[in-house]
Amino acid sequence: MSKIKVGFLGLGNRGRCMLTTIVKCFENVEIVAVCDPYIERAEEGVEIVRVFGKYEPAMTLNSDEVIARDDIDVVMIFTSWEAHVDLAVQAMRAGKKVAMEVGGAYSLHDCNRLIDAYHETGIHVMMLENACYCDTELAVLKMVREGLFGEIVHCEGGYMHDLRDEVAGGNKNKHYRLRNYLNRNCENYPTHEFGPIAKVLNINHGNRILSLSSFASKARGLKEFVNSHAEDYPELVGRDFRQGDIITTVITCADGATVVLNLDTTLPRTYSRKFTVRGTKGSFYEDMNSVYIDEPGAHERDAKSYWDSAKEYVKKYRHPLWDKYEEIARTSGHDGVDFMVLGAFFESVEKGVTPPIDIYDTVTWMAITPLSEKSIALGGAPVDFPDFTGGKWILPREKSDLEFTLDW
Repeated sequence: MSKIKVGFLGLGNRGRCMLTTIVKCFENVEIVAVCDPYIERAEEGVEIVRVFGKYEPAMTLNSDEVIARDDIDVVMIFTSWEAHVDLAVQAMRAGKKVAMEVGGAYSLHDCNRLIDAYHETGIHVMMLENACYCDTELAVLKMVREGLFGEIVHCEGGYMHDLRDEVAGGNKNKHYRLRNYLNRNCENYPTHEFGPIAKVLNINHGNRILSLSSFASKARGLKEFVNSHAEDYPELVGRDFRQGDIITTVITCADGATVVLNLDTTLPRTYSRKFTVRGTKGSFYEDMNSVYIDEPGAHERDAKSYWDSAKEYVKKYRHPLWDKYEEIARTSGHDGVDFMVLGAFFESVEKGVTPPIDIYDTVTWMAITPLSEKSIALGGAPVDFPDFTGGKWILPREKSDLEFTLDW
């Protein structure tokens, strides 16, 4: 069977991690060309393929050269957020399948450009949202599908990650987050939070988002951090950042469910995605790793008695993907989920089927960013959420959630 030929764009930390996973874990994939505007990063990409794949790809600093190649089937995008949509549209119109790293859009126009390119070419873009493939998230999704929690009424999610050093070091590390935090105020990284929730709530597959309201706290965390580390970030001392320390977004859905998202990246804290599912018969809470089922006397117990109670449920409802692929998955980044999301994408390419995170999922999740920016600017006013599916959201899912088999 012929290999899937890949052109790989973007070799920062995330790109290098995903490139390593591909060449280590997927024998049916060949990296034909690597590209990054910084030559040292492009050279490192070549070295990763040479060491782990035992062959040498072409190297360029110009993404146009990669997308124009006749010998690639797929373009994979791991560049700065700002470049995602331009490169994806260009690749789709060149007839290449597209996988794109996570990130919010900069405007609804960006989202509509992706939809227009899909309608022109029939080529989906799959957002590589690895949070959808976490062992726990997939188990909870299975619990939901099997009715353990009853009808789902409310969900919560967060990207709660102390990124002060990473953001402040943007100039030194050639990282795009810094310019975003200096100039924008929005839910800038919604897909880790919302991706698993969207699957739980059947967004775009029997349900859709109706409206969104977002609220921003004051912006003090980064300013205090750089002023306290003036020797490390002298160019930022005294600068004001527009990005609020805590962004809270409230989403309403067509089926009556609500969602709360929190972006929390510029104050000291531990990591959490705050994944929470509330139903008429029970709930899951990531931060306590607990499952609560409505049983006689359950409500009389102290909340602490439920801490870590999810372990047995995750074991019982474990998704078959983790039983099948755990050994190889754990050798990849982010404790296995990078392998899982890449496997799902490559199988969709190999079989010529719609990816499990399709173009409509991709643009819907990305659209949270510009709409949150608009709502915050309006003082938290609700804004209407577009129906990118053109009414097709009322159709139920055609296959099981997030499945793949890698039987090639």
